Amino acid sequence: MKSMQSRQFALMASMVLISFILFGGAFAGLSFRYTLQEKQEDLERNAGFIAAFTSEALVQGIDVTDDFFQVYVSSLSQISDATVLLAENDGQIVFASNSYLIGKSVPSSTLEQIRLHGRYNGMSNMGGIFRDVRYIAGLPITVSVMGKETTAGNVFVAAATDTIMEMWRSLVLIFIFTALVVVFIASILSSVTSLYQTKPLKEMAEATRKFAHGEFDVRVNADGRKDEIGELAASFNSMAESLAKSEAQRSEFVANVSHELKTPMTTIAGFADGILDGTIPPERQEDALRTISAETRRLSRLVRRMLELSRLQSTDAVTTQEPFDICETMARILISLETKILDKKLDVVANFPEEALKVWGDSDAITQVGYNLMDNAIKFSNLGGHLEVSITAKGNKAYISVANEGNTIPPEELASVFDRFHKADHSRSADRDGVGLGLYIVKTILNNHKEDITVTSQDGLTKFTFTLTKA
Repeated sequence: MKSMQSRQFALMASMVLISFILFGGAFAGLSFRYTLQEKQEDLERNAGFIAAFTSEALVQGIDVTDDFFQVYVSSLSQISDATVLLAENDGQIVFASNSYLIGKSVPSSTLEQIRLHGRYNGMSNMGGIFRDVRYIAGLPITVSVMGKETTAGNVFVAAATDTIMEMWRSLVLIFIFTALVVVFIASILSSVTSLYQTKPLKEMAEATRKFAHGEFDVRVNADGRKDEIGELAASFNSMAESLAKSEAQRSEFVANVSHELKTPMTTIAGFADGILDGTIPPERQEDALRTISAETRRLSRLVRRMLELSRLQSTDAVTTQEPFDICETMARILISLETKILDKKLDVVANFPEEALKVWGDSDAITQVGYNLMDNAIKFSNLGGHLEVSITAKGNKAYISVANEGNTIPPEELASVFDRFHKADHSRSADRDGVGLGLYIVKTILNNHKEDITVTSQDGLTKFTFTLTKA
């Protein structure tokens, strides 16, 4: 399996090579075409100059065999680094800067092209006149006789291709050298960049493997990066923190459940064994049976609360939102708790709006929230104390508060009152009716509603306040 580093290097190298090939090919083609065109124009310009000079010489009666004419044309040939040919209309060469070409004939196809188009441009060996292919430009030599122009012959200027091919080879060598240097530099940069990018990913993969073995203390070093990889590393570390916290909570939950189940089960087993083996005398067996019954009901409540909590935390716990009167709901909860209120001799104050206050939510779930909060407030209220339930509306929110007079919750405990199995007095057996899940269920229900709950406790007054969205 290829790594991201090798794939990125291959991608970058391919892009550099393709870019150089396209750029180099286009540049070489354009430069070659421009050089060739410039060479052809230069040859044609020289051919035109020689044709004009020859025409003028013929008019003045100077023959092409004249020494002055030949020296002059040969000098032009040397200056332009080209071979000059003068041919009759039938193609026979009567003058050449290279004397061994005199007497040879220009191909009829070349002459025909001059006759039809007035000029000749191309690359050719002139039908074997030259040993190699050359750039050739040809023009007719016109002479005006008694006001009438006639063709007295043709002039050809031929240049070797060596200079252009040498330039082409130099260009190719420069291109190849430059491409190799750029690819080498790109490979180094790509390797460094790929390593920089893939290092956190490799650390994440290694951390994930450790997570699978239960090691949740591994973190990815983002090196202060602010790019997408840095964001991914930060998110990964955040996930790792969440996993570690979840694992700690799971361990704590298992320990708490074990403790909560062990205490009543130990009590039940102890009293049952005492009855069976006669350790508990007959006159005390009824009290023992009452204790067994109470602990059994406590176990039942614990299991029921745990099942209820599992349902609330499932993916199907998204509640159906519908409008209902929160004032009516809280009043109904107060009435249902009348017996407990009277047993505690509490002074109840209900501050409700005069008109109905409609809110959005699951009526049954919010009823459970209110019941748990009021039942908790009654349980921990002082005998003959004060219990207050108030409902106010601010903006698009309804604020429902339940306050009681009792022991003040220490400030360090406030952040943990909504945890599973948490009890402020840290006694797992002092509250025989509670299982430590009531406030956690309240928090879970309100989270499912995307609502908030807060708690304050000072000077013996504890107050829970939660929000609901007005309908």
